[in-house]
Amino acid sequence: MTGAERLFDRVYAAVAAIPPGRVATYGEVARLVGVPRGARAVGWALKALPEERAAEVPWHRVVGHGGRISPRPGPGAEIQRRRLRAEGVRFVGGRVDLVRHALRGAQTRLTRGRPRRSRAR
Repeated sequence: MTGAERLFDRVYAAVAAIPPGRVATYGEVARLVGVPRGARAVGWALKALPEERAAEVPWHRVVGHGGRISPRPGPGAEIQRRRLRAEGVRFVGGRVDLVRHALRGAQTRLTRGRPRRSRAR
């Protein structure tokens, strides 16, 4: 298994742990899997999500910075918006209401062990 495949599997596990009605940004997922500046890598992983795993990985719960739905070709953005609304997620000004639906409070439940802290001070 290559490093990218391992990273993608960690991304899929983190996204699968996001509870219904909550969302995480690409950057938050990247930090959860140990790649603090890896928001684009999270996007690549979700774009490469195999169809057979799509039912177990709720990709629609990952949004862009500020709660925006990331543009993509085809009906994907509308599907994402519909799925989030079906879970009770509210939108304000076309963006997810992150004050109400952000994962922030649930992050510690998604990580194993103690939260990592930077040693640089």
